[in-house]
Amino acid sequence: MENKKELRSWLDNFGLDHPLVIAGPCSAETEEQVLKIAHQLKDSDATVLRAGIWKPRTRPGNFEGVGALGLKWLQKAKEETGMLTTTEVANAHHVDLALKHDVDILWIGARTTVSPFIVQDIADALKGTDKTVLIKNPVNPDLALWLGAVERFYTADVKNLGVIHRGFSTYEKTRYRNNPEWQLAVDLQNRFPDLPLILDPSHIAGRRDIIFDLCQTALDLNYDGIMVETHHDPDNAWSDAAQQITPETLVQYTKDLKIRKESEDAAEFNNKLNTLRTQIDVVDHQLIEMLGKRMKVADEIGALKKSKNVAVLQSKRWNEILGKMILQGEEKNLSEEFILRVFKAIHQESINHQEKIING
Repeated sequence: MENKKELRSWLDNFGLDHPLVIAGPCSAETEEQVLKIAHQLKDSDATVLRAGIWKPRTRPGNFEGVGALGLKWLQKAKEETGMLTTTEVANAHHVDLALKHDVDILWIGARTTVSPFIVQDIADALKGTDKTVLIKNPVNPDLALWLGAVERFYTADVKNLGVIHRGFSTYEKTRYRNNPEWQLAVDLQNRFPDLPLILDPSHIAGRRDIIFDLCQTALDLNYDGIMVETHHDPDNAWSDAAQQITPETLVQYTKDLKIRKESEDAAEFNNKLNTLRTQIDVVDHQLIEMLGKRMKVADEIGALKKSKNVAVLQSKRWNEILGKMILQGEEKNLSEEFILRVFKAIHQESINHQEKIING
């Protein structure tokens, strides 16, 4: 698959003067709920109503969706509000039912994207369709797997394509439900700049208080839109209650979010500069995360040394580290002076951590 302007034709055809907004509940719960949320969203910037019909849960026993019945509710919401509709499909049977109920956009979930076999079955079921298909990133940070799923639809003559960045699962606890790993999405964007890229801040955040900041970061990185879980009564939602916001909150977000436009030379410069600065911010955040992890390991080393009455400073080990880092730094065009300053500071912080434990 090659990057082509035609990749974004389906999005350009909407004629929007703002990023695409897809909104609606995590799960369709009742007909009344779906219609109420749809009517609250119809006069907002939201173009597409989303709702989960089949919900693949991590563990059995949780609410797993109302099934095909919910497709009728989406169809009715579309008739009453004029909004387009979208839902997740996980197999060819889901595709057949969604097409019969005139769902406009289908998305492929993160758990599905990891399986080329399932992706191929769905692509075959959609072969030659004019429906739009959005592919979420796989649960693990694997760019080749993500793009491979996109290519399977492309080779099945599904031309209306886009990707959804919903973050990546991690064993370690972070401030996010799913770690964004922004750089991976940026790499995808650099390779296919015309493939629409949409952020799913709800699944990255796992909680509603940081959704706005995630959306702003995405717009600063020139994402094409956002897909936000929206519920008229989030706290009592049947699934993922903590990460859903009200339609009123979404409307306020769309007013407060800053959109970078490219309309003239100065604006284009500022837009590109802001994008690069946001990339710097993303990497800086990753640096802090990694340094925090390094100091946790230093704490464990301190505890081990204390148990064996071993001295904190191990000069031979330190010199080995420094030598390796200088060589690796040269490969990345980093000066020896810079590497020395950085790793001396890191080494001193590690010593401070270990001394605190040994003397504590």
